[in-house]
Amino acid sequence: MRQDVESRVNLLSRFTRRPGRTAAEATALVVAAVVSFPLYWMVLSAFKPAGEIRSADPRPWTLAPTLDSFRRVFGQEDFGRYFLNSVVVAVAVVIASAFIAFLAATAVTRFRFRLRTTLLIMFLVAQMVPVEALTIPLFFVMRDLGQLNTLWSLILPHIAFSLPFAIWMLRGFVKGVPEALEEAAYMDGASRTRFLWQILFPLVLPGLVATSVFSFISAWNDFLFAKSFIISDISQSTLPMALLVFYKPDDPDWGGVMAASTVMTIPVLVFFVLVQRRLVSGLGGAVKD
Repeated sequence: MRQDVESRVNLLSRFTRRPGRTAAEATALVVAAVVSFPLYWMVLSAFKPAGEIRSADPRPWTLAPTLDSFRRVFGQEDFGRYFLNSVVVAVAVVIASAFIAFLAATAVTRFRFRLRTTLLIMFLVAQMVPVEALTIPLFFVMRDLGQLNTLWSLILPHIAFSLPFAIWMLRGFVKGVPEALEEAAYMDGASRTRFLWQILFPLVLPGLVATSVFSFISAWNDFLFAKSFIISDISQSTLPMALLVFYKPDDPDWGGVMAASTVMTIPVLVFFVLVQRRLVSGLGGAVKD
């Protein structure tokens, strides 16, 4: 009799929660559709013939898909060079920012020193400054360093802008590692360097992956710095600059723009798929902390 009552109560609770859960799932589907629609339209436009793209009555489908836009993109003489430059910049930013942020987060978490709180506040303040406000000062800095028209003029600013967020996020992961674990490692004869790279580093790796995703996307999609710091040497341009080849004020090639944008999106999706498991655990750990 008691089991029968409990089963009815459980069934009633499931029934009462179901409308709310259904509404939440429907809302999530609507939001996902709205967010993914621009991506769908970009890919669709990349496969549309030129006549359909310029049609006054656009349709969310095409009955005559074509690869002409992609042929124009890959037919560009410097497209491969742009792609390689973007890979070099993004990979360098991800590796350098992750390495520096890991050491800095460990320092501000494990060590006590003067002005530590001030330093952390400065990290927050640095994130509040718009990138556009610092573009002109950074231009003069790169000019004085002799790094204009080089990939270093893109790598260094992106490392600087990605570090505050990465340090703040990794600080929570480092803080979540018990100090007793560090003391036990020292008692077993482990040096500080060994503890840092063989024990602490694997534990905060999900956080490093999470911050690396944001660093990669920021560096890969950068157009402002590439346009401002790469002035005359076209061989040092990155992939976003390839969009300008197809955009002309009097006669823009929207098919080429959308095809180039689709090609740009593929590496980001591949990178996200490769790290998605660690990314989810990293974000979950960050929220928990």
